[in-house]
Amino acid sequence: MVDFDAVERDIWSGRAAAFRDSFAKLCAHTAPALLDEVGAEPGTRLLDVGTGIGTVAAAAGARGARVTAVDAEPGMIELARIQAPEAEFRLAVLPDLPFAAGSFDAVVANFVVNHVGRPTAAVRAMREVCRPGGHVAATIWCVPAGAGHELLGRAVEEAGARLPEDAPRLDPAEDFPRTVEGFAALFTAAGLADVSCRSVTWDHIASPDEWWSGAAAGVGMIGQIVSRQAPETIVRIKAAYDELASQYAGPDGRLVLRYHALLACGRA
Repeated sequence: MVDFDAVERDIWSGRAAAFRDSFAKLCAHTAPALLDEVGAEPGTRLLDVGTGIGTVAAAAGARGARVTAVDAEPGMIELARIQAPEAEFRLAVLPDLPFAAGSFDAVVANFVVNHVGRPTAAVRAMREVCRPGGHVAATIWCVPAGAGHELLGRAVEEAGARLPEDAPRLDPAEDFPRTVEGFAALFTAAGLADVSCRSVTWDHIASPDEWWSGAAAGVGMIGQIVSRQAPETIVRIKAAYDELASQYAGPDGRLVLRYHALLACGRA
């Protein structure tokens, strides 16, 4: 069986700048709601798990929180330090968080739980480093995630491309429904109390070139599907993408991509 976590780390290795210039802007939308859920305010000891380029860490710092952030990819931490210079950063891979129990008042993870091989263990680790009565919150993508991935998926299909044989797939015993009920149940199984979960929907605006750049650089699983094809197949995918993009464009030519996510929160 393919090692899900090892493949995920390989997917993100060396792609921090490409993520910053493409899909990071999509993921930034949920940062305010995530911080609202955990009550981030001046003095809050907050851990941002899987910080990426530091979007949530910077937003929490702007609220006066005392921010610590971790990520598995050194390149992400390098860029995150630029966005959130007051935060403390460490390398860490879920579910192994290098902190004592109860170290934080709040723990958040923005689109991270969908990138780990043991989701329940990951959320449980977040709960363990949160103080009793503190809050843990996380976002994940719904299925289907949104129009941007639909657009790229349609282009791949029209080009006759094949999915990579070594694409990571969760062990069925670890998987869970990407629904409000399913994500809430995951939080409950991780030992959190007073669990709530809701859906979040928004329109992401991006130029066709910007959106394509993330896929072409291999960012995320959809990017791996695109970038690991033979050169002639990538040309066909791009041609199909250019043809289909007009169906998602607004009056100014930029893409208007409706996205859906789940936001869950519980008390440690």
